[in-house]
Amino acid sequence: MKNIVALAAGMTMGLSLATAQAADTVTIQLKWVAQAQFAGYFVAKEKGFYKDAGLDVTIKPGGPDVAPPQVIAGGGADVVVDWMPSALASREKGVPLVNISQTFKKSGLELTCRADTGIKKPTDFKGKTIGIWYGGNEYPFLSWMSKLGYKTDGSAGGIKIIKQGFNVDPILQKQADCVSTMTYNEYWQVIDGGYKPSQLVVFKYEDEGVATLEDGLWVLEKNLKDPAFVAKMAKFVKASMKGWDYAKSHPDEAVKIILAGDSTGAKTEKDQKRMMGEIAKLLGPADGKLDVKDYDRTVATLMSGGSDPVITKKPEGAYTFAVYEAMK
Repeated sequence: MKNIVALAAGMTMGLSLATAQAADTVTIQLKWVAQAQFAGYFVAKEKGFYKDAGLDVTIKPGGPDVAPPQVIAGGGADVVVDWMPSALASREKGVPLVNISQTFKKSGLELTCRADTGIKKPTDFKGKTIGIWYGGNEYPFLSWMSKLGYKTDGSAGGIKIIKQGFNVDPILQKQADCVSTMTYNEYWQVIDGGYKPSQLVVFKYEDEGVATLEDGLWVLEKNLKDPAFVAKMAKFVKASMKGWDYAKSHPDEAVKIILAGDSTGAKTEKDQKRMMGEIAKLLGPADGKLDVKDYDRTVATLMSGGSDPVITKKPEGAYTFAVYEAMK
């Protein structure tokens, strides 16, 4: 009888443990496909950092038709990777996203132009054709053009925008004078497409004073009212940061992990290694803490759009240090 009672108690204990573990599932929606841009999350999963923290993490890659704010609003993720302009614009439109951690401390966004167009400085953009990405990525660009006083509707004296796919074909095929590139990705596609650096003029958003914060972790505001959710996110962020630290120290291993997680096969090992090196420059200290000065600068940039700002008022409650504090 004792054995049966012990067995039953053991089963109950096992079930409650399993339930506790099952409760700590986390689904993260990435902003783009599996690549070194998200190395920290893939490394944390592969190396068991999430498992050690008592988490069962599902990583959902993104793509051209995936908007992280829509995914989380629809219940498809607990946490998303998004750029701050996109997240704050979504917040103003009714998706109450809150930044719990800021992974990238610097912006990797730039405009890459053909030197043969005569473009040497931003005042030379007038009348030119520029490729930009949409899906939330257009906001930093529109904010910059507004600051320069350029109309972006194709009218005289302004600039002509073409919707750029997630490639650099418009510059390679000379359909555009400039295209949007990331320091860690599309710029190298232009180089691999046959251009020498000397044939290009590059404008980094950081250098132009119009940089906005990029990859950060965002959750829905209502979930932060639940202490269990905050504790779970603290474990998730802490393990993710451990993953980022490991990826920076072991780039070759990180790239192998990324390649194994990429079902598209779009990026070669050489591409991913190059990307990992560039991503490392954007990370800063892997503490995940948002710098309020960077946040304020991003908000100011997004609100400086004259008659057409990205956001019309200062967001209230768009970031929290609750998760950061719980990590300690």
